This record gives sequence, structure tokens and C-alpha cells, in this order.
Amino acid sequence: MKAIQTHEVGGPETLKLDEIDTPSPSKGEVLVDVKACAINYPDTLMIRDLYQFKPERPYSPGGEIAGVVESVGEGVTNWKPGDRVIGMLGNGGLREKAIVAANRLFPIPDGVPFEKAASLLMTYGTTIHGFKDRGHIKEGDVVLILGAAGGVGLSAVELAKAYGARVIAAVSSEAKAEVARNAGADDVVIYPRDEMDKAASKELANAFKAACGPTGANIVYDIVGGQYSEPALRSIAWEGKFLVVGFPAGIPKLPLNLTLLKSCDVCGVFWGAFTAREPAKFVEQVQELFALMKEGKIDPLVSETFPLERAGEAIAKLEAREAVGKVVVTMD
Repeated sequence: MKAIQTHEVGGPETLKLDEIDTPSPSKGEVLVDVKACAINYPDTLMIRDLYQFKPERPYSPGGEIAGVVESVGEGVTNWKPGDRVIGMLGNGGLREKAIVAANRLFPIPDGVPFEKAASLLMTYGTTIHGFKDRGHIKEGDVVLILGAAGGVGLSAVELAKAYGARVIAAVSSEAKAEVARNAGADDVVIYPRDEMDKAASKELANAFKAACGPTGANIVYDIVGGQYSEPALRSIAWEGKFLVVGFPAGIPKLPLNLTLLKSCDVCGVFWGAFTAREPAKFVEQVQELFALMKEGKIDPLVSETFPLERAGEAIAKLEAREAVGKVVVTMD
């Protein structure tokens, strides 16, 4: 079978299309005929050895797949060949067939195509955990979302609206602003891509404050980091929650005096660790996501698909912060 693999530390250009043996599932495992693999920000970090986990090479990036069960290992009774499934892996998705632990599989909701199914759990899962467990979101909250037109950002727009919040989407272009508006954002702030000096940072903070209103943002959902985090923190409400999700613009340094002045909380959102530490709650949240999808309140936006041999291009697009919604690699 064909597989995209990393053999050395480096960017997407170092990935290779290999021919490898088809694996067999061991006890408690399932072999999935992969139809689609969504690209996520950790994929850009792992191949450069910049992520918390560093798998032994060679391996395939890709932690979120959708496909069809081909065979099951010993002791697996809840899945059978032919089942349409979503699979969660740490890595190993960018290949024609993948081994997945049976307890990390979920049924694809009726009528959902493979591309959208592969785009659901990591982005919306991160956000539902962030909003409910870390941000304690409630109806009427004001939510400021940085990077609101990406996969995680759009999940945040849709879920915040589903929970009755007012949503301020922060993006880097008018085209991305339109995408956020179409997803339900109530207001949009466009921030610069170029390096900001102190005056520009203050101007952005004032723009965030104006959009959030006099009481500020009850939740700041920071997917971007870098120079955008401090202006966003300056717009937070009294006892607000600043949720730290990702750093494609760099790891920020926050002036902690601001947290004292607003009596706010800075909270990390590490969804992968959460799913391992609290599997029962994780499953509950997945079921809630399926229900919201059935109700039409969430709908993953797949903006572009790539064939397996061009998977490096998909990762490069996400790394360059050019992606809108989700980019997905398909096997057929």
C-alpha cells in the first residue's frame, strides 16, 4: 500500500510517498481502509520535531481519518468489516490503510461524506472541550476568536453560536472575514499579517474592545498566539477566560499585570491529553457533536482536497496560515 512518510526532521518538502506492507490488526485494533485524512496544525509541528510527541521514524503524519473497516483484531466485537468510521490517531493517517485502536473509532453519522467526517473530531472536539470544560461558556457570553476562519476557528464560531454566545471573529483578510460571517459571526475584526509596533498593537486592542462592547470578551479563544495575544487579552472581561489553543504565529509572552487587573484566568486547552485522561467525558462530547451536526448547528467546511501524493502541499498550506476551514487528503 502507499503511504506518505517522514524519514527526517524537516518541513512538508521532506515527506516521501512510500510503498509499504499492509499491516494486520493486533488484539483490540482495527484495520481501516482510509478514504480521507484531515490535516491539522500538530501535523506541521510533528514532522519538524516541534510537538510534544516525537514518534519513531519513519511514520505517517495525520491524526484524523475517515474510512471503512477492513478487518478487526482479536477481541474486537463492536466493529465489523464494512462499517463507516471516524478514527483518531496520534499519527499514521496519511496512508491507504491505517491501524486504529477499537476504542478510538466512532461511527460516521448518516449522510456525512468521508471528507467532512474526517474533519469533525479534532477541531470541534478541541473547541467543545475548551468552551465547556475550560471556558465554562454560557448563553449571552461574548466570545472573541482569533484565527476564526481556520478549521478550529470555524468550529469555535459555530459552537459559540450554538451555545447562545455573541461571536467576534478575528481574521487576517476580508476574504476570511466573509467566511467567518457566513459561519455565523456577529462581528469581525481584521488584524494585520505584518509585524506590529506598539502603536499598531494598541490600535488592534482598541478594535477588539470596540467589537466586544463595554464589558469585554467573556472568553478569548486564542488559536493564533504571537503578537495577537496581548491585544486580545486587553479586551477581556472581568473574570474572563483566556483559552490558549495554539501558536502558529509564535508563542506569546503575556504581561501578567493584565490578568490581575481583569481578575481573569489564562487556561490551556490540550485536547489530546484530555481525551486520554477523561475518555468517558470525551465520548459524551463526541455524541453531543453528532447531535449538533444532525440539528444542522455545526457543519465542517472542507475548502480543498488533495490526493495522497500531494499531502505535503496540504500540510504546507496549513503551515503558511493560508487554509480556510479544513484541508483534507483523499485516497480515491
